Amino acid sequence: HDALPIYDKLIPSGHTNPLYIREFYFSGDGQKILIYTNTKKVWRYDTRGDYWVYNLQNNSLSQLGKSLPAFSLMFAKFSPDGNKAAYVSGHNLFVEDIYPSQIKQLTFDGTRKLINGTFDWVYEEEFDCRDGFRWSPDSKKIAYWQIDAKSTRDYLMLNTTDSVYSRVVPVEYPVAGEAPSPYKMGVVDISSAEIKWMNIPTDPVWGTYVPRMEWAGNNNELIIQHLNRKQNQSDLMLCNVADGSFKIIYSEKDAAWIDIASRWYDSYRMGGWDWLNNGAGFLWPSEKDGWLHLYRVSHDGQKETLITSGNYDVMDIKRIDEKGGYVYFMASPGNATQKYLYRAKLNGKGNAERLSPLNQRGTHDYIISPNAKFAWHTFSNYYTPTAAEWVSLPDHSALDGHKVYHAVEAADSTKSNVSFFKIKTEEGVEMDAWMAKPQHFDPAKKYPVLFYVYTEPAGQNVKDIYGIADNDLYIGNLAEDGYIYISIDNRGTPVPKGSAWRKCIYRKIGLLNIHDQAMAAKEILKWPFVDTSRIAVWGWSGGGSATLNLMFQHPETYKTGIAIAAVGNELTYDNIYQERYMGLPQENKEDFVRGSPVTYAKNLRGNLLYIHGTGDDNVHYDNAEMLINELVKYNRQFQLMSYPNRTHSISEGPGTSIHLATLYTLYLKEHCPPGGR
Repeated sequence: HDALPIYDKLIPSGHTNPLYIREFYFSGDGQKILIYTNTKKVWRYDTRGDYWVYNLQNNSLSQLGKSLPAFSLMFAKFSPDGNKAAYVSGHNLFVEDIYPSQIKQLTFDGTRKLINGTFDWVYEEEFDCRDGFRWSPDSKKIAYWQIDAKSTRDYLMLNTTDSVYSRVVPVEYPVAGEAPSPYKMGVVDISSAEIKWMNIPTDPVWGTYVPRMEWAGNNNELIIQHLNRKQNQSDLMLCNVADGSFKIIYSEKDAAWIDIASRWYDSYRMGGWDWLNNGAGFLWPSEKDGWLHLYRVSHDGQKETLITSGNYDVMDIKRIDEKGGYVYFMASPGNATQKYLYRAKLNGKGNAERLSPLNQRGTHDYIISPNAKFAWHTFSNYYTPTAAEWVSLPDHSALDGHKVYHAVEAADSTKSNVSFFKIKTEEGVEMDAWMAKPQHFDPAKKYPVLFYVYTEPAGQNVKDIYGIADNDLYIGNLAEDGYIYISIDNRGTPVPKGSAWRKCIYRKIGLLNIHDQAMAAKEILKWPFVDTSRIAVWGWSGGGSATLNLMFQHPETYKTGIAIAAVGNELTYDNIYQERYMGLPQENKEDFVRGSPVTYAKNLRGNLLYIHGTGDDNVHYDNAEMLINELVKYNRQFQLMSYPNRTHSISEGPGTSIHLATLYTLYLKEHCPPGGR
């Protein structure tokens, strides 16, 4: 009831309806609310729109950037003192006094190719870098990225449907082998608008990356993560904002690659740095002992303390309780398909303590209060629907009715047609997998198998969560119709089995992952209830690439394939992703060729349905046409469906999703008929 008057006051002058709130943020003193509304997509996410400030003290509502184009503001945020807000518009950085409103432009050189305060396409896609500026703690300065994409070539998409004349849609996109867009790190003084550039070194031939930057727990220094082109050396640098000088305080090298923190911890996707003891040190993850563990590093990098230890990976950081002396994190030492809450002492003493109940086997998640006394707890496994509750910590006592406990008690694994198992190949490689069997399964009959694949370092398929074996593209029910549905996580997938498991795929995408999948399928095809003449495989994006490679490299096994938005040629994909896992084409181009489906297209024997959106800014449509040329060259017959102007998700436009699902379902049923025989 108390919220209703505030809701009524969110109606701007001259409007009849209140603002639709996409997101909202409080000022540091809790007296103002920043409201994000009227949002528009920038590639993946709706990161531009309008921002309004609601003042709780006088119930006033005011719009930021009123003189700027509508829907153009990005990443607006209050200054730490709450008196100002900063944002990006039109590739330039602005600051605005909230009361009275006064806008000040801080940069003036921004263009589509010279980007201030945000990023180009590839930084956004592969480094999770979107918000590209940071307030200083004293609200007097802003540090920001400037990305110079002038030399980065555009991929030209073609819009052929919005007008009778086609229109070119350019996107700056450096493919594997192309140099990264150069960057600069600037610090602008709010009062004078003077900019000081940091003297960060780079490789003049290969280029380098800065995927992370924050204020270093004070107003005088920035801390940045600096990666070499191959992304196998990471240097943490302190930059003096007065003179732009830098010093390296912490370095790490890897024979394969080094993942940035946001690849593991969702809380870092929009920035952040975990400072401890008022900036005297910070928390840092590393795989240098073979497992992903947390370290406490001093401000100058001279001292480090291992906080977590043992043969397990830290999967996600949930809360740092410095007052209590603990870090709370997710891990699953005994089962790579599950996830549990642990805590460890920040001083590194003692063993990690599991807090998730032992009798709740599956996948947990938590939103933990700042004081680590309470958490919003969610849980599911493959046969238990998602349940949620409030719990106290560290005792993990339910506060509102033991909802998870009752959900677990009510669930019955014997009523689920899904099961988890391990498959071991003749080479001794053991992989996690799940299987959904047909309803009314008869072991005396033989059934078709549909494999769902991804297989690359960017995704894990085999997770013990409710609904894991659902297939949203299939109209109907796979189990009712009589399919065995299986997914397997091969070596190289990002599962918590140690860095050796994850990184053995280095320079072998399209080979090692495909071999593991095929060898696992070979074992499954020995099962007496599997019909080896009806074996299908499907996947999207990297899973589409795997589908093609499985169909082409192992045509004796896979008889039907549905590949969606696949990378057909690894040399067409972006440099950050492809070079991270495959090296540089200038040095080992043969690995890119050997891992690409187009290399093996001539081997196609089975039934192939290839699907791609012509407006895919991620995996470009040239992958489809290169593949088509190879299949035509060798007279390999297949079915093609191109969706005009659809992106990587193939979701835009009326009727698209149902058309795609219908196409998928009919093709599967025609070429890999369901049911036991």
